Amino acid sequence: MVIIELKERNDIIDNVKLHRIFAQFSDLLKELQQKELPQKIINTINQDVDDINSALLTDNEFKKTIKKKQANIIKLLEKELKIVPKEYYKNLWMSLGISIFGIPIGVALGIAIFNNYTFFAIGIPIGMAIGIAIGSEMDKRAFKEGRQLNTAIKY
Repeated sequence: MVIIELKERNDIIDNVKLHRIFAQFSDLLKELQQKELPQKIINTINQDVDDINSALLTDNEFKKTIKKKQANIIKLLEKELKIVPKEYYKNLWMSLGISIFGIPIGVALGIAIFNNYTFFAIGIPIGMAIGIAIGSEMDKRAFKEGRQLNTAIKY
């Protein structure tokens, strides 16, 4: 079975952001068509594409629906097959680095060096850098193992 393509919509041409998101989702589907995917995954993706093709929503609601369906597909691929888009882990670990490393480091520095909690923000860029480094390494590993799609997802 093959992945269903998105139906072209003339009503989104005037909305630049919606058109960009629609094109990004279409590119993701084209990239997935080149992969060998299990039937269960293809059925799930086709159901999401059918929902988008049959949607009669306004601009903002349609944009939210596309983003939600795209995120669901990416989450499914990552969970089941470990297939991810470009910079997936970098974007994920940037926020994780801030919360896991940055804030605790900032609090520790604020208390130990400055004796003031207001300096906890010093750790945020440190944690972001650590998270980006970890995520970039994971992206490189996914690329080497052939688990990375040739498309990047912009949110």
